[in-house]
Amino acid sequence: MLSPGEPAGGRVPAAPMPAARFAFCESAALAERFACFESAHAILLAVSGGPDSVALMRLVARWRDGRAAEVTPPIHVASVDHALRAGSAAEVGQVALWAAGLGLPHHALVWRGAKPTTRIQERAREVRYGLLVDCAHAIGADHLVTAHHADDQAETILFRLARGSGIGGLAGMAASAMKGDLRHMRPLLDLAKADLVAFCGSEKLPFLRDPSNENPVYARARLRRLAGLLAREGLTTQSLLRLGRRAARAETALAARLAAFAASLDAVREAGRTSLPLAPLASEPEEIVLRLLEREIEAVAGAAAPVRLERLEALTLRLRAAIGAEASFAGSLGGAVLRIERGRLTLRAEHRRPPRRDDRPA
Repeated sequence: MLSPGEPAGGRVPAAPMPAARFAFCESAALAERFACFESAHAILLAVSGGPDSVALMRLVARWRDGRAAEVTPPIHVASVDHALRAGSAAEVGQVALWAAGLGLPHHALVWRGAKPTTRIQERAREVRYGLLVDCAHAIGADHLVTAHHADDQAETILFRLARGSGIGGLAGMAASAMKGDLRHMRPLLDLAKADLVAFCGSEKLPFLRDPSNENPVYARARLRRLAGLLAREGLTTQSLLRLGRRAARAETALAARLAAFAASLDAVREAGRTSLPLAPLASEPEEIVLRLLEREIEAVAGAAAPVRLERLEALTLRLRAAIGAEASFAGSLGGAVLRIERGRLTLRAEHRRPPRRDDRPA
């Protein structure tokens, strides 16, 4: 559904002078905000057609227009059609027209095949990023840019808080992170959604509204409905963002301590096997030991996904109790087997039994 702006399919109009409240779109501010693009070979913008991503597309185009072409990396736009509701393909086509109006090549990506009946949004997110990463590789882009904003950040922190996340999760989304060999950039994390919507209005930029954002079937939509009640109790967007900044600060300190602790260990690391001394695992604070074990499990097992925090906590407690009691210990987690052997903790990749072949004649 189109929101206020020009008719569907029209060329995006020339940008008027920005209003004072939109200092973020002035040339100097854009140069600072998008300085992260200076080293990019090519950039892929993920644009769904919502106000945040439409604003991102316009801001990046304005940044490009203020630079010499020979020093500006190629900029592409991609939109994902999840094929989960009627009209989604037409919406992607609409974004393609808006991108063309800004002189940006557009790529329509489609989620094909059967769709899940549970965990739909989670699975859609995985597929969406998979399609975007594949598109980035295909066009030679090394930067993937999404339009996550401050309200998204607060919502993510609240969502993770409700699910018992650790400190790292409560830090929220990073402004820059590696996704495989791609750098995933979120340059709008400091901007409120209301300002991005108002910016679109001031620029006469049409945008789309996704009805799933208001569908109470989805957990994030239900949290949005509680926003007013939570704010009255002090759990505002700003308080959640403050929590995220504090968690990020703590996460940085913990990561530094983990690196120093790991470097100090008399560790023996071989392919598929690691051996660690026991005494430091008993004396170091539990949080650091827990993080070390998570890292070593991933190293020996090549885990594709993080282990569940509650299982990691339980294993760490059992291990430290066994060390203190000088007792035996064996456990497994994330594709790794852990044992106390000859006064050390060993971690090995778990040998999974191959599927049995049925050699009987048909």
